Amino acid sequence: MGVGIQLGNITDEIGTSTFLYAFFSTISGNLESDGWGSRFPIIMNKLYAGTLPREEATAALAEMRIIQSELAHLSPSRVIWSLEDRALQPPWGDDISTDIISLAGYFVTAHGRDLIGILTEVFEDLAEGEEDCAKIVSY
Repeated sequence: MGVGIQLGNITDEIGTSTFLYAFFSTISGNLESDGWGSRFPIIMNKLYAGTLPREEATAALAEMRIIQSELAHLSPSRVIWSLEDRALQPPWGDDISTDIISLAGYFVTAHGRDLIGILTEVFEDLAEGEEDCAKIVSY
C-alpha cells in the first residue's frame, strides 16, 4: 500500500508505508535520544499520526529544517528501517546511488523527489494558504 501527503486536492506520493516509517524511525533513532517525539513533537507525533493542522505548520517547518540540517551530517549507513527491529534493512540493502552522501538526501519518493523537500513545500504552502491541514493518506 502506498502513502502520500495531501494538501487540499493535491497529493504527493511518498512510497510505501514501510518507507515512510523508516523515515520517522531514522529521525527518532538518530536525533531523539530521549525517544520518539522528544525533540520534534510536531513532526513525530502530529504528522506521523496523520494530520498536521495549519496552526502547527510554521513549527513543523522549523523542526524539518533542524532535522534536515542534522541528518546532513550523518552517513547513509545510519539509516534505521525499523526503530523496533534494528536488524531490518532496506530492500535495496547498501545498493544506493552515489549521489546520496548523507541521510538528508537518503529518502527519495516513488517519483524520485526528495522527501524532506516535499514535506518542506507542503508545510510552507499550509502556513501560507487556505487549507486547514495536511494529511498522510493511503492509496
